Amino acid sequence: MDNPQPLLLCTDMDRTVIPNGIQSESAQARRHLTHLCADPRVTLVYVTGRHRQLVEKAIQIYKLPAADYVITDVGTKIYQIEENEWRPFQAWEDEIQQEWGAWSHLQLSELFRDLHELQLQETSKQNTHKLSYYIALNVERQSLFATIQQRLAERDIDASLVYSIDEPKGIGLLDILPKSATKLHAIEFLREHLGRALADVVFAGDSGNDLPVMASEIPSVLVANASDEIKQSAVQQAQAQDNHRALYLAQGNWRGMNGNYSAGLLEGVCHFRPEFQAAIEE
Repeated sequence: MDNPQPLLLCTDMDRTVIPNGIQSESAQARRHLTHLCADPRVTLVYVTGRHRQLVEKAIQIYKLPAADYVITDVGTKIYQIEENEWRPFQAWEDEIQQEWGAWSHLQLSELFRDLHELQLQETSKQNTHKLSYYIALNVERQSLFATIQQRLAERDIDASLVYSIDEPKGIGLLDILPKSATKLHAIEFLREHLGRALADVVFAGDSGNDLPVMASEIPSVLVANASDEIKQSAVQQAQAQDNHRALYLAQGNWRGMNGNYSAGLLEGVCHFRPEFQAAIEE
């Protein structure tokens, strides 16, 4: 191919390329993923709720391919990685700070000090634009989140609440972020920064904070180990935005693999970009 179309491969980590869910992983899946990412046409971007140190740890433990870019902390930070040097995108942080105005992380946390249902997460899981709490699973979330949103709105703070569940630990996780500090907006910011076309991108994920990307016009694959609830939500949200053709649900039985984790990502890449199949199988 004289002018091969590049692939901006954006993927969640936990339970997507990291096989740390309850489902089994196909034996050769990560090896095939490494082959794909070695192709010079591929730019690999990890898009994760993890912070930098946990990303580096996961790459080492699970022998994942090294990334060119990493979007961490649920979209609040973007790094370019060259020769193991992590270079933050200050332009991204400047952009999302506008939505919090003059409010600092500490000042925001003071707004919610009296809400005893909220337990601040460890310092390592906080950053300038990510205020994170633990919430017991039996908490009445609807009224709690309404209270938080009201306090933010009264102060003209444009923020979003991202809720997920740490299933192994049996605890709810709440991130309060600038409105645009999402995986979707961070991917779009990076895509535009790199001058890539929408058709160059494939995203893979498995969980609730991946749904905005899944429902968007970005070509996306939902790995087979995602829960039935997430699969249903992804399809409904993509259909509601008329983007269902940009969403692929991994089925398994592709190249003898089960569609879980990296196998599902690879299956989705070949659905959207079949010309990369040879790179996967090398």
